[in-house]
Amino acid sequence: MSSGCVRWLLNHTMTSMFGAGIGYCTSASRSYLICTVRSSVTASSCTRTPFCTAAGSSENPPVEKRKATQDLRARASVTAVGRKIPQRQIQVISDTGENMGTMHRADVIRLMDEKGFRLVLLSEQKDPPLYKLMTGKQIHDEQLKRREKQKSKAAPAQVKELTFTHGIAAHDLTVKVKQIESWLEKNNHIRVTLRAKRGQPADNLETALEEVVHKVGVMVGFVSKPKVVRDGQAAMCILRPPSAKELSQKGKSSAADLQTAGSGSSQDKSVAGTDAAGASGSWSSKT
Repeated sequence: MSSGCVRWLLNHTMTSMFGAGIGYCTSASRSYLICTVRSSVTASSCTRTPFCTAAGSSENPPVEKRKATQDLRARASVTAVGRKIPQRQIQVISDTGENMGTMHRADVIRLMDEKGFRLVLLSEQKDPPLYKLMTGKQIHDEQLKRREKQKSKAAPAQVKELTFTHGIAAHDLTVKVKQIESWLEKNNHIRVTLRAKRGQPADNLETALEEVVHKVGVMVGFVSKPKVVRDGQAAMCILRPPSAKELSQKGKSSAADLQTAGSGSSQDKSVAGTDAAGASGSWSSKT
């Protein structure tokens, strides 16, 4: 604030307080007034600066946001960066997981064009930043895996309860099994409890519960396998939908079984054909 503005402010304050300008005041009152006005001017100017906070204000000073969550976003989604690589030197991982070391971005782009790869950012915090070469199918599969993990973390599975007595009627057991299948299709967990019949010995409850699980028409996984509980008076297990790994293993084993069965049937046909040829040959020799 200029000296002229300060002088005008002092004169205006004196006029409003004492009805006279600063020239009509005593030296003591003038000194007191000057100190008061200067302190008010200093306080008002300080509150207007961006580096000060007004007294009694609960507002926190602005803090610059860091990019600490950038890697988390990169891990949550798999997206190709295209040909626009901001860094000159980057660390590259091949599509098979091999560390290719530090490469110039021009060499990486040339390799992408030759092999048909896409470049995915893994970590920008490393020096140099870490990228991976991936095919379109690899990116798609990785996106599906991460979506499945996010769904499993976001929505915890509900646990359903199903209790019945050993020796239940066949029709009622079929209804229970259908209920288990319906809950599994909705990605629920099921706690199945098989109780011993009143007045009868509680024998082979664990085996009986395993037989019930085998009647389920869809593939199941176990949170806990059948075991005897309640001092031997019941058997209990917790079922869950199968994981992606279990489904893939089941598919591989089914394909192997079909291949084995096909080779066995072809061998049987060849043996039968040989026997028939031998029989016809012996028959023709007799004739």
